[in-house]
Amino acid sequence: MDGDLQDKIRACRICRDRFALTQTAHAPRTVVWLGQGVRILVAGQAPGMRVHKAGKPFFDRSGDRLRAWMGIDSDVFYDRARVAVLPMAFCFPGYDAKGSDLPPPKVCSDTWHEAAMGYLGDVPLMLLIGGYAHKWPLAAKGGVTDTVQAWREHAPRAFALPHPSWRNTAWLKRNPWFEEQVIPALRQRVKEVLT
Repeated sequence: MDGDLQDKIRACRICRDRFALTQTAHAPRTVVWLGQGVRILVAGQAPGMRVHKAGKPFFDRSGDRLRAWMGIDSDVFYDRARVAVLPMAFCFPGYDAKGSDLPPPKVCSDTWHEAAMGYLGDVPLMLLIGGYAHKWPLAAKGGVTDTVQAWREHAPRAFALPHPSWRNTAWLKRNPWFEEQVIPALRQRVKEVLT
């Protein structure tokens, strides 16, 4: 992907009409965080409202938790030579009438992912955050818990993770094996690919 394609992604307005109909009635703002030769690809759901406003992926409490899981700081995470972020949708999809995040519009990944992955090339480590990202390369059929529990089936190339949102704190308490088994293996793999 040259600067040309990144500019096209930034200028994308495919979902303009869809976003105008959400509770937030916001305009699209793509958050593009890609670089060639990266060692880690973080594939999440879609930017949240804070990321939408900041224009920087995982620039929120979820990002703090994700970086803690990875065992890296912000300087490493935001180094485009080492880490890329490819969400299932590049824009904040908005909230529904109950204030919950809307799902990422599939048209985004259908439009941009093939070109983005071609640009990124062979990335040694992919972190798949949440159910939408699990279904992308893993074709996961079970729920988040089942997919994350099967982490050994995909490691060391990919780690399926729950979303690091603070809303998932109860999930983490119910599933202590995640922090006992997955996090140490994840940190070790992150260290390996970054050295």
